[in-house]
Amino acid sequence: MDFYVSLGITLVIAITVHEFSHAFVADQLGDDLPRRQGRVTLNPLAHLDPMGSLLFIVSGFGWGRPVLTNP
Repeated sequence: MDFYVSLGITLVIAITVHEFSHAFVADQLGDDLPRRQGRVTLNPLAHLDPMGSLLFIVSGFGWGRPVLTNP
């Protein structure tokens, strides 16, 4: 049980920081799309994909919601 709790915490932190980094860099380089979509935040709800999160806990493979950019 402790394993799944730590896996869930790791998922939330890792995916949030990873996707926030994409949004932050795009914002700093002048792309306003991530900011308009509310993705330049450390709120995990903005970055976690429900199916990707569930699959990560079950199988160890998952994903977050991609940050769209307008180059």
